[in-house]
Amino acid sequence: MKPSYKLWFENSKGYVFGKGSYELLKKIEEMGSIRRASIAMKISYRHAWGMIKEIEENLGIKVVSSERGGRDGGKTKLTADGIKLLKEYERYDNVFRYVCKHPYIKPSLTVDAILVEDGKILLIRRKREPYMGMYALPGGFVEYGEKTEDAVIREMKEETGLDIAPIGVVGVYSDPERDPRDHTITIAYIVEKLGGDLKSGDDATDARFFTIDNLPPLAFDHEKIIKDYLTIR
Repeated sequence: MKPSYKLWFENSKGYVFGKGSYELLKKIEEMGSIRRASIAMKISYRHAWGMIKEIEENLGIKVVSSERGGRDGGKTKLTADGIKLLKEYERYDNVFRYVCKHPYIKPSLTVDAILVEDGKILLIRRKREPYMGMYALPGGFVEYGEKTEDAVIREMKEETGLDIAPIGVVGVYSDPERDPRDHTITIAYIVEKLGGDLKSGDDATDARFFTIDNLPPLAFDHEKIIKDYLTIR
């Protein structure tokens, strides 16, 4: 006997994306054709198109882009939103698969970034709960199979548009009460800017520099992290 699971995404309309939809988009990504993907999955071309239209209508995004003509016929590829949807499904699927193999609850790992320039520190305004609308250090969850250094670079790019490099560590913060969602452990990195243009994105509605001695109320334990940074800078 072994544990099993079935994964799907829902929104206010109910079911919007699951294993069959994922497999179809994955085949389209691999084969560059809806027709070849439908043959590989042993479903009709009409059924495959119907699945795609249903995904796009339910989620309000375009997941495929088609090109007509050419010597070898038309080609279809996934849009940026389609690729993002695949990755999101794979991320959750990896978590479920891991839990089935390792049925023990473990803390989640996150990273936070401290970027200071001319006495000012970069903060983002949170788009989602918890602490929606409050300012926080840029950062987020480490993905399965990802190095923490790569995670902080990725999160900074997604939330602020900046390219950065980690140059030090302030500390590791593991209080089980620091995040109301779950027990999270974060590594707070000191980073330097390499390039990019500052703009909010992903989970942030705003990204700006604040004078380090005049900060707004901060989410999580980020006030403590910044205070610790000031003792070692």
